[in-house]
Amino acid sequence: MEQVKAIGREAVAAKRKQYFYPCTQHFYRNAPQIVRGSMQFVYDENDKAYTDFFAGVSVVACGHCNPIITARTIEQLQQLQHTTTVYLTQPSVDLAERLEEILPGNLRRSFFVNSGSEANEGALLLARMHTGRKGFIALESGLHGRTNLTMSVTGLPMWRTDAFLDEDVYFISRPYHPELTMEEAATRSLKDLEQVLREKGDTIAAMIAEPIQGNGGMIMPVSWYFREVKALLDQYGVLLIADEIQTGFGRTGVMFAMEHFDVVPDIVSMAKALGNGVPVAAFATTDEIALSLNRPSASTFGGNPVSAATALAVLDFIRAEQLPQRAERLGGKLKEGLKSLQEQYPEWISDVRGTGLMLGAELVGADAAGKAAITDDVLELMKDRGYLIGKNGVDRNVLAFQPPLIITEDDIDGMLAALNEVLLEAFSN
Repeated sequence: MEQVKAIGREAVAAKRKQYFYPCTQHFYRNAPQIVRGSMQFVYDENDKAYTDFFAGVSVVACGHCNPIITARTIEQLQQLQHTTTVYLTQPSVDLAERLEEILPGNLRRSFFVNSGSEANEGALLLARMHTGRKGFIALESGLHGRTNLTMSVTGLPMWRTDAFLDEDVYFISRPYHPELTMEEAATRSLKDLEQVLREKGDTIAAMIAEPIQGNGGMIMPVSWYFREVKALLDQYGVLLIADEIQTGFGRTGVMFAMEHFDVVPDIVSMAKALGNGVPVAAFATTDEIALSLNRPSASTFGGNPVSAATALAVLDFIRAEQLPQRAERLGGKLKEGLKSLQEQYPEWISDVRGTGLMLGAELVGADAAGKAAITDDVLELMKDRGYLIGKNGVDRNVLAFQPPLIITEDDIDGMLAALNEVLLEAFSN
C-alpha cells in the first residue's frame, strides 16, 4: 500500500491553525512533523530520529509500533473489528479476567471505555450510585480529565476550562509544598481532609487522587500518606478512587502505583499504557461496589475486539519483558543522573522527584513566566539534539521524563549528556 507523502511541518502547522480549535497546541517553536515510530524512537519528515522520553504522555510504554503487539492488533482487526457489548465476544472478557489477576486486593470487575476521562467519569458515577451521595474530595493540582465532572475534580486552573463546573467538589491541599518537608505537607493535607469530612462527610461519595501527580509536577507523597487517607475515608463511608491513568502498568516500578503505599483503593481507573496507543480504558472495583451499577449502561466502542486484543498483547509483553522491574532499575539510573545534574547546577534545578520511569526535574526562574520560558527553551534545544521530553507542573517548569519502558542505559546516558549541554546553553542565554 502506498504511504501518504509527508507534507512537511509548516504545511501541517498551517492546516492545524486553519481546521483545529485554537486550544490545540504543541510544545515547540519549530515543531517537527512526526511520520513514523519504532520502539523508543520517532522520526520526522526528513527521517531525523528522536529518542522519545515522553511516550505520548505515558502511553507507549511498550514502545512505538511494537511489532509483537501490532501483529496481534492487525490479526484481530482482520478477524472481527466491532460489535458493541450487546453481543458476546471473547477478547473483552479475557481482558477483564487478566486485569483481575493483576489488580490489587479484591478488585475484580471492569467496565471498559475509551479514554482516561471516560474512565474517571465512570468511576465518579459509580461512587455516587454506590453511596447515594453527590460530593467529591480532590487534591489541589490534580488532573482527572476533560469531561464536565472530571474537570470539576481537576485542581489545576489551566485545565478547568468549563465555566459551569460541579459545585459539590471540595479541594484539599496536596501532600507537597516547596516550603514544607514532605511529612509536613502530608500532615497538612490530612488535616484538610479531616476537616472536610467532619463538615461534609455525609454528603461525600468519594475522594479521587493520582498516586503520583503527573501534570501537577511529578508529586509523590510520603509512604504513609494514602494509608492515613484511606483510614479517614473509611470512617465516613467515603470511597477512594485511584486515578492510575498515567501511573499504571509498570511505569513506577510496580504494576499500579498505589502498591507503593500498601493501599487497596475502592475503585481504580486506568487507560494510556493499557493500549500502547490504541484507545482503551477501564474502571475496576469490587463485586460489592460493582452491583451498584446495575441499570442499563454501555460504551459503544469500549472494550471492542481490537482494543481488547491489543491490551491483552500489551499485558503479555509487560509480563514477558518484566517491564515494572525494568522501570525500577532504569528509573533509578535516570534519577541518579538527574540528581547529579541538580548537584552540579543547584541554581538551575531546584528538585528532582518521582519514581521508576516517571520523573520530574523542576527548573528555577525569576517568576512563573520566567520558569515557563526557560523550560520551553530546554525542550526546544533538547528536540534539536534529538530528544523529546515533556513538561508539567503548576508553573509549567517541570521537565517530565516518562519514556517507553523499553529504553536502554545508552539512551539514558545520551539524554543526560545532551541535557547537560542544553542547561549550560539555556541558562547562559
